[in-house]
Amino acid sequence: MIKSMTGYGSASGKSGKLNITVELRSVNNRYLDCNIRIPRIYTAVEDALRACVQKHVSRGKVDVYVTIDSSEADDAVITVNKNVAGLYVKALAELSALYGVKNDLSALALAKFPDVLTVKKEETDTDELSYDLCAIMEEALAGYDKMRAVEGEKLKDDILGRLTLISEFVSRVEERSPKTVAAYRERLADKMSEVLNGKEIDENRILLEAAIFADKVAVDEETVRLKSHLSQLETMLESSQPVGRKIDFLIQELNREANTIGSKCNDTEMAQIVVDIKAEIEKIREQVQNIE
Repeated sequence: MIKSMTGYGSASGKSGKLNITVELRSVNNRYLDCNIRIPRIYTAVEDALRACVQKHVSRGKVDVYVTIDSSEADDAVITVNKNVAGLYVKALAELSALYGVKNDLSALALAKFPDVLTVKKEETDTDELSYDLCAIMEEALAGYDKMRAVEGEKLKDDILGRLTLISEFVSRVEERSPKTVAAYRERLADKMSEVLNGKEIDENRILLEAAIFADKVAVDEETVRLKSHLSQLETMLESSQPVGRKIDFLIQELNREANTIGSKCNDTEMAQIVVDIKAEIEKIREQVQNIE
């Protein structure tokens, strides 16, 4: 199935108490260029996300946006430094005994002393987050691939239509080519008749000149190769693998054969047909730039 390089997909889900949203969009690019934007504290899972994208996309500029909302997460952990707290209690009791002052220490007052309480962020389980994120990413990629497939089908239909036109033009070239030789032979006979002014014309000489001309303007090899390339291109359009680069190369070959025919033709009608062929090839080339 042909896929476009342009697409969009999104999905949302949870990992523990984290709310996650993944969006991805892509445009044309010669190679795969994947950029992942994720909050800095979660960059440890970036490679796993990139691997998910690479399983689905072979080329194109892909931008992935990951939003992680941790507002519902109880990720703060408060710990008591028992050694430090015990030293404060012991020191205050000693002060009370030495100076006869009341020791009215409370938990709240003790908590205010430096280093008694420590607030830490609970560490994220990277493996769990990576697994959940990839699952959400796969869901986003499913929608993304669906959109690319729909666009790819439109590109395929357009290209197939143009291939049919080119095939018709090639048939017209094949039909017209022998006529140009006959027309040349007729013009040559008229010219020689005019020059010889009624004298007998050397038919063999005319045949020889016509044969040389026919060899120069023969396009049989080019039209056969053109038809072969058209057939290959149709087959590629049915492939389930990414074929954009292969098709791009084949388009160059189509253009080369068309240019060769154009350089050989010595006929206005054939020249116009070649122009039409090249115009359709150029339109296909533009469409192929969108194919993965």
